[in-house]
Amino acid sequence: MTTRKSPRKPAAKKKAPAKKAAAKRKAPAKKKAPAKKAAAKRKAPAKKKAPAKKKAPAKKTPVAPAPPPAPTPPKPSKFKVKDKVVYPHHGAAIIVKKEKQPVDGKKVDYFVLEVATDQLIVRVPVHRASELGVRPVISKNAAKKVFAVFRDEPQEAGSNWSRWYKVLTEKINSGDIYQVAEVVRDLTYAQQLKGISPALKRMLSKAHLILNSELRFALNLDEDETEKRILRALPKVEIPDEE
Repeated sequence: MTTRKSPRKPAAKKKAPAKKAAAKRKAPAKKKAPAKKAAAKRKAPAKKKAPAKKKAPAKKTPVAPAPPPAPTPPKPSKFKVKDKVVYPHHGAAIIVKKEKQPVDGKKVDYFVLEVATDQLIVRVPVHRASELGVRPVISKNAAKKVFAVFRDEPQEAGSNWSRWYKVLTEKINSGDIYQVAEVVRDLTYAQQLKGISPALKRMLSKAHLILNSELRFALNLDEDETEKRILRALPKVEIPDEE
């Protein structure tokens, strides 16, 4: 019996070991060439300007000196001869005339005032009359307000007697009849209450004369009648009897 040898299977070819895929290495990035620093543009140095040529100074034309200002003409006075006015410190007066007096080689107009209290004569430059305090006599209605001052509370000397004396003197010299009335009121009160010094008595007498002179012109009364009205209007101080 014939045996047939089974045909040998060809041996399986060994697979070639798989080649490991070489990891693709990234090509190293090419280093950028360092950027060239832009050279700072240097400004070209400014050209120096040539110094300006100095202009020759213009010839000054001689100027004639300005003429002196014309003297300001004096303002016309609001007063006239025969007016009844008040002059500070002296009281009411009448302008009896106007005359010229030499001053610094010039003739200057003056008012001649005859003061009512003691027939005193005062001369006042016409253009300075208002500046020196000369004013018209008060009206009849204004005179009534003067008597109302007597009803106000009198002011006393207090502890500062010298200050009070100075205030009273300033009021008399002010030319304001209402302030003069305050002096009469205050000194009359002080005299009745406890007496006053000889200096204050003279001041009171002076204030009475100034007040009387203007009120008599304002009320058209004579000196005696005016003084009676002043004394009647002044308040009387009642002094309690001492036990």
